[in-house]
Amino acid sequence: MTTALSVRLKVKVPHTVIEPLRPEEVNSFLKTLSRYRDLSIVLLMLLCGLRSCEILSLNIVDVDVIELQVRVRGKGNKERVLPIPETIASTIRRYLKLEKPKASTTKLFCVLQGPRRGAPMTPSGLRKLFRYHRTACGVKRANAHRFRHTFGADMARSKVQLPVLQRMMGHADAGTTLQYIHLSMADIADEYRQAIQKIQSRYDSV
Repeated sequence: MTTALSVRLKVKVPHTVIEPLRPEEVNSFLKTLSRYRDLSIVLLMLLCGLRSCEILSLNIVDVDVIELQVRVRGKGNKERVLPIPETIASTIRRYLKLEKPKASTTKLFCVLQGPRRGAPMTPSGLRKLFRYHRTACGVKRANAHRFRHTFGADMARSKVQLPVLQRMMGHADAGTTLQYIHLSMADIADEYRQAIQKIQSRYDSV
């Protein structure tokens, strides 16, 4: 029987820590990319933390390869402007000059071959791209979300402040950013080894 004094219980759902990709895994994946389009997409996730939906929503005019910045439409259609490294800018320039059909969509990323050549890239097309390349390199966990997560982990390791990272990743809640940058077990083990060596040196019999 319910009463006015009934207590609403909150059940804590276990949080699954997503391990970021290791440098050797990223490098193996990158080596399979032969198109500037595909490299541009992966670098925007790896070095700027863009989501898949944000990649697909980019228009050509959203990328300023002179000022080195990109305008991103995130969840809730909220916009943010992010800096991009010259590596991404030069790769996008080559893609637009050498690969993208001239009379194609105003979307930045489009289909490059087949009957849909020039049409905007779709979510299924993006998933197919990552599926193909992770099979080619043998890194089974190399999906789009994990590249974004690797960006978050790399920024955290580089001591980027939480409010800055929250803004870059387009999180409305700082708590989401905290969950997103959980240290991997490799990070924890490395920190532990460094600390335990100092601790053990204090004790003669250890």
